[in-house]
Amino acid sequence: MAYEQFIMNESANKPWMGDKPDTRCLKELTDLWFALHGRSLSSGDKIHSKLRLVADALGDPIAVNFTAKDFAHYRNKRLTGEIKLDERFVKGSSPVTINLDHSYLSAMFEELIRLEEWKLPNPLEKLRKFTISEREMAWLDIDQINELLAATSHHIDMNRVIRVCLCTGARWSESQFLTKNQLSPNKITFTKTKGKKNRTVPISADFYEELKEIKSERLFGDCYYPFLTILNNSSIVLPKGQLTHVLRHSFAAHFMMNGGNILVLQKILGHHDINMTMRYAHFAPEHLDTAVTFNPLAMVNNGGKLAAKNGTH
Repeated sequence: MAYEQFIMNESANKPWMGDKPDTRCLKELTDLWFALHGRSLSSGDKIHSKLRLVADALGDPIAVNFTAKDFAHYRNKRLTGEIKLDERFVKGSSPVTINLDHSYLSAMFEELIRLEEWKLPNPLEKLRKFTISEREMAWLDIDQINELLAATSHHIDMNRVIRVCLCTGARWSESQFLTKNQLSPNKITFTKTKGKKNRTVPISADFYEELKEIKSERLFGDCYYPFLTILNNSSIVLPKGQLTHVLRHSFAAHFMMNGGNILVLQKILGHHDINMTMRYAHFAPEHLDTAVTFNPLAMVNNGGKLAAKNGTH
């Protein structure tokens, strides 16, 4: 601290010298971001590790020399597989993964600017991310849910985790790591969530009584990989990357199909942005009805007037 103060005083006492050149490398900025901000995030450690890998892959340049052009060439090499952050993956990375690198790095610069630790513009602010086609969103129908519950009936912890996900819309990690103090009469409170806000979701009295009988502080043991094995051995075929999230999607899809309110669903799922929840709006039975009555051809056929909702004139 004394040395730092000495340097600051020296700079203040010699204004004619101006600012010294900023020789910090990109990796040094990632460490600074983590120290001042990242450590407060639930995924801060993971993001920090990823940022350091990206910095290494970029050659850890002096940060003031880093440009959008550098990142554009980096991401092209990531796409082709010329640059790999993990040798386990032989093929090039997907545009989704590379956009995540882009988001992390850009957000790091934005936060350092807010903290007044970076005085230049964000080098990535004008670089557009790859355009990604909307992914197919898988969900389970009733027959598939019954198949999954039957296949896991011999593994009670896994079966219960699945049922928690299906009746609350919780993420797998939120359900698997539940503790006894998160359970209250006919309710489960999810903490340490992705959105960093606790949320409480009701459950049936019967399920509450079943969970209440568990003696251990943590309600369930680890069962993620056994679950993947059972799922892969079932007749259920899912898009890549949706193996456990399909339970959350299934809750939301059935909630809307059964007439649930989109704003209530937003609160249950813990979405900050309603646009995230709107992905499920099309499951509502009335969602597409207006396409039949509000289209111009229907008006032509009805003498220039809106047709009645049931299709009668």
